[in-house]
Amino acid sequence: PLAPRWTTAASLAPTARLLSATCPSPSAWWAPSPSMANQCLWLGGLEAPKNAAADDHILAQESKDAELAKKAQEQELMEHDMEEASQIFNSLFSTRRPKDGFAGLSSACKSIVKGSVAGAVSLVAQPIAGAQADGVKGFFGGLATGVASAVALPVTGIAVGAYQIARGVGNSAEAVKASKQGMQWDHEKREWIFYYLDKEKEELDKLEAEKNAGKTASGEAASADTAERKVKDRAYYDLLNVSTNATAGEIKKAYYKEARKVHPDKCPNDPEAAGKFQALGHAYQTLSNEQTRAAYDKNGPAETGNADAAVMNEIDPYVFFAVMFGSTLVEPYIGELWIATTADTVMKDAVSQQQMMSEEENLERMQEEADDIAGKVAMAEEAKLKQRKREVKIAMNMRTRIEPYMDGSVTEDLFVLGCQEEAEKIAKGSFGATFLVTIGTALQLEADEFLGFQKSFMGVDGHMTRMKKRANSVQSNFKIVSSGLKAASAGRKVYKEVESAQQKVVQAREQETLKAASAAVEGTATEKTAEEISKEEKEKEETDAAQAALAAAKIEESIPAILELAWAVNVRDISRTLRKVCKKLFSDASVSVEERQKRAVAVRIMGKEFFNVGKEAGGTMPIKTDTGDIKARAEVAVMTTMAKVSVCLLLNV
Repeated sequence: PLAPRWTTAASLAPTARLLSATCPSPSAWWAPSPSMANQCLWLGGLEAPKNAAADDHILAQESKDAELAKKAQEQELMEHDMEEASQIFNSLFSTRRPKDGFAGLSSACKSIVKGSVAGAVSLVAQPIAGAQADGVKGFFGGLATGVASAVALPVTGIAVGAYQIARGVGNSAEAVKASKQGMQWDHEKREWIFYYLDKEKEELDKLEAEKNAGKTASGEAASADTAERKVKDRAYYDLLNVSTNATAGEIKKAYYKEARKVHPDKCPNDPEAAGKFQALGHAYQTLSNEQTRAAYDKNGPAETGNADAAVMNEIDPYVFFAVMFGSTLVEPYIGELWIATTADTVMKDAVSQQQMMSEEENLERMQEEADDIAGKVAMAEEAKLKQRKREVKIAMNMRTRIEPYMDGSVTEDLFVLGCQEEAEKIAKGSFGATFLVTIGTALQLEADEFLGFQKSFMGVDGHMTRMKKRANSVQSNFKIVSSGLKAASAGRKVYKEVESAQQKVVQAREQETLKAASAAVEGTATEKTAEEISKEEKEKEETDAAQAALAAAKIEESIPAILELAWAVNVRDISRTLRKVCKKLFSDASVSVEERQKRAVAVRIMGKEFFNVGKEAGGTMPIKTDTGDIKARAEVAVMTTMAKVSVCLLLNV
């Protein structure tokens, strides 16, 4: 603010001489300018004025800088918009680098179809959106935009398709050369690379080590701080004599140590040993599982209402399905079935949902739901890692199995004989014949496809085999859909019949209650004797038992449909897994192309013998669904998995 008084010219003489160095003339010094406030002298002090030209230069520079900043901001916004537009364009049209001419043609078809569909959708959606925003005027504006999009998008799809075909044709020579060299197409990087099986095994081992290093059973990183974590109940920790900060490895080690002390076989004279051992096992099962340990730390022991969840946690899906489907003998070729992994995830989700339902505070529930979503994402990543490990393990097992044929230590006839003997052993197991047919079909197709691309003219045989594989895949998917519909229909039928029977019982009891109430009102009620009360309770128990038996019988009737669905899922899982296994085995750059071709020949021999033996044993026929046998097998599976911990202890695993 220019509040001070101005001074006279006479009093400014000494100062004028001082300012002459910066002002060309007094008139220039006193000339009005945008920075005139800086050219004034104050009674309270002296501020050196600036040159007007310098001020103008500064202002011009500031204006120029502001303009440049504005242009930079506009450029940044434009780049952001272009990036968003590029992402939308790439998501709408297939623009990734095609591997070869066939991939380019496939990409072109996708782009044309997507462009046409997007244009049709725009033609319908734009007028509707315009009408909602601006009435009739908006409708016609949206219609014009929709018509333009309906023309432009398909044309763009055709142009992109033509470009992708040209790129694919241009990359075909490189693809043929790389394929002959045994290189692998990296779908993420969109380039040809050399794949090494042992290297992937090392990478997976490293990831597993990093994941387990310093990690607690509840998924939290181990802390150097030895202070006890605050938990609602520490009885299970005290049973195992471990800290609340104990890692998964420490809990397992402590369990084996304590279990030896109270195992019934080790303490025959202690009548309470069995109870102690059971309590110790339950504590270990709770603390060795991520979800149940977190719930125990927060809420304490599970209530009796959550007993089903506790039982579910005791059952190991991997052991259950290994016994249920008899997959132990074929595990080196199929690994752990996908259905077992999925069942494990579903069971954990069910336990987690029951724990969340017991919460009363909305804020805590919301936080748990957010944690649950994050946990599911982590579980999805873990499932991918587990599947990769499964594929690599099977590939290494198969590499070991065919090694005698590869190094010449056995002749082809002896190798064939060995495959036949192994297949005959597998066929004797439950579902063995069906396993053999499924495995044999997959191995033959994968070997024929690889050898067809490697040895036939222009890979014609390989393409023919690939078409056969796709036909089998379509058939497998159709089988899953039809089996799923049958299982769903059977499940609905069981539910309706059981519910109808329960409603009849409830209605009968309600009528008895109303009759008793009416008698009490009329004064005609008589006091029941102890014998009558006992008889009513016995009748109620018999009715409940009959209801349970009816439900069990109806469920048994639906078992064949459920088993058919489960097996259809298994077939697709095994086929997909072996496809990736063979790809790893045949693309392993640690051996020459000739050696990889020999591996394919060995795998084809194995597949052929497995298929033939399985076919002779009835593996191509529909699965026999003996309800009694399935029920017995399920009971054995449950008992086996419940006894797993005890077996591990005795074997000191």
